[in-house]
Amino acid sequence: MQPVLIACAHGTRSPEGQRCIDALRAEIAAQRPGLRVLEAYVDVQEPALPDVVAALPAGTRAVVVPLLLSVGFHLRVDIAQAVTGREELTAAGPLGPDPRLAQLLYDRLPDVPGGHDGGTAGGIVLAAAGSSDPAAALSVESVADALRQLTPRAVLAGYGAGADPTVAAAVTGLRAQGSSSVAIACYLLAPGFFHDQLAGAGADCVAAPLLPTGTAVLARIALERFDHAAQSALGTPQG
Repeated sequence: MQPVLIACAHGTRSPEGQRCIDALRAEIAAQRPGLRVLEAYVDVQEPALPDVVAALPAGTRAVVVPLLLSVGFHLRVDIAQAVTGREELTAAGPLGPDPRLAQLLYDRLPDVPGGHDGGTAGGIVLAAAGSSDPAAALSVESVADALRQLTPRAVLAGYGAGADPTVAAAVTGLRAQGSSSVAIACYLLAPGFFHDQLAGAGADCVAAPLLPTGTAVLARIALERFDHAAQSALGTPQG
């Protein structure tokens, strides 16, 4: 019997963001009929991940799939603690980095001067939530590199917290380097507090988050992370 997939998101107070995560979880289940997919969160919303893990029947094998875009405190601490000491449990890697995410980001960019076909006059800030974990910044830079392969525009990463430069500083930096317009590519899963703050960062336009447009792609990535973790840690055949 295949393991249970525990889809663990950060949690948000945004009703729209909650709907997007619910739809992603439903799409994961739809793409893998028969797979049991459970809901869990590391913050803000319920059920909390430790409670979901504690409620599993004895001996149930499960993979926690972080619905997160990069490593950081929640993955290294909250999720790691939830599976530690339980040989029937394991945690998968985050959804990013992945070249498909860069394509989604590119596809979400609005048409502005210097946009998709506008040459090199404009700039793009890849806006990420941010983390004090250096590995998280490396993950974001990997996605920024992939985005640079898709556009002639200058691409600079900016962060909401925990790392530098801030999104606003990245916008200012691109303008100082000569960008005639600056668009923000939103490296966030869903609408919420951070996305709302991007409107005040000084860019000419702000793209939408990866969800809901990227729901099907993100579900495929989540299932790939699940399969890899299930095979490598629990000895379960992929798919």
